[in-house]
Amino acid sequence: MKIKPYIPDFKLAFEHFCIHAGGWAVLDELQKNLELSDSQMEPSRMTLYRFGNASSSSLWYELGYSEAKGRDKKGDRMWQIAFGSGFKCNSTVWRAFRSVNPAKEKSPWMDEIDGFPVHVPKVSTSQA
Repeated sequence: MKIKPYIPDFKLAFEHFCIHAGGWAVLDELQKNLELSDSQMEPSRMTLYRFGNASSSSLWYELGYSEAKGRDKKGDRMWQIAFGSGFKCNSTVWRAFRSVNPAKEKSPWMDEIDGFPVHVPKVSTSQA
């Protein structure tokens, strides 16, 4: 008898997710296992599309994406998850002290944020 592992519903604790954009298959698997929507994965996918795997700095590009889209509101919680070599995993939780006005912020996204999101097909081939 195969027992499925319990995975909490992290969507109850966080409004936003910044998942290390280490590769398309990594993002696909995390989206599936954490049961995140395409919208919740958008900052990670668009960062990987535009900047590639920028190691741990990709998390800040993802935060910048969310801010440039005007999604971060006062009181929102964001979970940043980063992965390293081997079994390394780090995470940080942020709470917004204010709503972000994209017109007043500087971000690497501001010059072309209106062109995002773009369609990026999922590549994961694993079976559920």
